[in-house]
Amino acid sequence: MSAAPKFKNNVKISERHGASEWKVEKLALLALMPLGLWVLSSGFTLAGADYGAVVAWFDSTLNAGLAAVTAAVFCLFASLAWKVIIEDYVPAGSRSGLILVSNLVFLVLAAASIFFIVRLALGSAPLPAGV
Repeated sequence: MSAAPKFKNNVKISERHGASEWKVEKLALLALMPLGLWVLSSGFTLAGADYGAVVAWFDSTLNAGLAAVTAAVFCLFASLAWKVIIEDYVPAGSRSGLILVSNLVFLVLAAASIFFIVRLALGSAPLPAGV
């Protein structure tokens, strides 16, 4: 038998861990707002630029750092958002497996994004076609 529900101001308090995930999701969204504006302005700046101009843009530590932070925060936010979607709309039997798969997909996406951003920032040669 579970304990009696807890109330604060006549409202039942959640007894789960969802509140902390909600806070992290909202903080990630708050961080993505200015980063999204920066990505938009950077996209307009680099539109039509050749490879040399883009590499020169990534040579800036600020630009490369902000791009890496944006990729990491976006993947965190997307991972939490997909977890909520899966928990709400997928039957109970397959939830944990799908959440694990979605977390792995976003982890790989974040790692690959940061890897290629660092590669561009260090001036490495592009990967050969088809790799």
